[in-house]
Amino acid sequence: MNASTIIDDTMTLEEKLKAIDAAMANAQQQANDDAAARGQVAAPLDPADLTMCEGCQ
Repeated sequence: MNASTIIDDTMTLEEKLKAIDAAMANAQQQANDDAAARGQVAAPLDPADLTMCEGCQ
């Protein structure tokens, strides 16, 4: 997930937080849908995973 596609410098802090919450909810719903299609249960996303690059994970 690329933060620059979700938030920008013109947004207020409250708008940024709402955008991040919406992106996280969307990502979780996508994970739920993908898992359901495979007959599995999706694990909830760890918000910390969204704050570091893939190389750091």
